[in-house]
Amino acid sequence: MQTLNQRTLLAAIVSTALLGVAGCDVKKTQSGSVTVPKYEVEKTKEGDVTLPKYSVTTPDVKVDGVKKEVLVPKVVMEKETVTVPEVQVTPAKKQ
Repeated sequence: MQTLNQRTLLAAIVSTALLGVAGCDVKKTQSGSVTVPKYEVEKTKEGDVTLPKYSVTTPDVKVDGVKKEVLVPKVVMEKETVTVPEVQVTPAKKQ
C-alpha cells in the first residue's frame, strides 16, 4: 500500500513531466508526404453471407444480502512534516 508521501512524490513527478511537455517550443523543420499505392481490383464471384442463429438460455441468478459481523480495520490520520519536491520549469525560447 502506498503511503501519503509516496503518492505525493508520484503526483509531483507526473506534474513535472506534463509541464515539461507543455513548456516545449515546437517548430516544424521539414514537411512530410505520403504516397498511397494504387490498386485495381476485379470481382470474379458474387458473395453470399448467412449468419448462424443461436438459441441461448441464460441461468437464473438471485442476489441477496446476509448480515454478518466482520472485523474492519480503522485508519488513523496524523499530521507529519515532510519534504516534498518543488519544481520550476522555464519554457524553451522561441526561435
